[in-house]
Amino acid sequence: MLTTSDDPLLQLAAEFPAAADYLSTILLIARDYDAVHNTRLASRLGVSKPAVSQAVSRLKQIGLVKQDSYGVIELTESGRTLAEDIITRHYLIEHLLIRTVEFPWDKADVEALRLQTVISDDLADHLHEAFDRPSVCPHGNPFPGSEREAEILQAPRLVSRLPGATAVIVRITEEGEAVDGLLRYCNAEGIQPGTELHVEAVVPETGVRVTTPNEITIDIPWEIALHIRVSE
Repeated sequence: MLTTSDDPLLQLAAEFPAAADYLSTILLIARDYDAVHNTRLASRLGVSKPAVSQAVSRLKQIGLVKQDSYGVIELTESGRTLAEDIITRHYLIEHLLIRTVEFPWDKADVEALRLQTVISDDLADHLHEAFDRPSVCPHGNPFPGSEREAEILQAPRLVSRLPGATAVIVRITEEGEAVDGLLRYCNAEGIQPGTELHVEAVVPETGVRVTTPNEITIDIPWEIALHIRVSE
């Protein structure tokens, strides 16, 4: 097990730099898909399956994850606590970058990944209060344990809406944020949480045609629309 520290996350980052990415990604996959396997984890992190196996083995040794005979990876109680802390810090850093220093909305996620394990509990607590205890990140994904977490996670995909429907964007999924160029595309087209869209057409594996309140028609590629969640 990890030794005692005033800030276990900072200690873990120093001893096992990749741990934060693994723990947070396991939690994010689990809350969207329930089961987490090596293959999906490798795909999301952009690493090889042997690298995942090695990292998971190390996380098991220090008591942060467990894996059953079917290969399903689960966080232990202490692992989940750390994962929630990492994600919370990540989201708060995004708020800081976007709302305070006006850093581009589509670039904040990458910067937050670099900073999420270097800020202290004190700074995270201060940011949480300074931003009036936000319940979602700037891309609409819910803070772990927030009141509307389950509701937001269950929001339907844009591709499931029928032509003629009006839907308000709820979130751009964390999985989508990891897709190269997706946030840049959304930012350029004004596709952000709170944007109201009128669905004109849905063509499976091709895209979704929508109209904005400004009567601008956008053809959103299928691979991007898959990661846009909207209101019922």
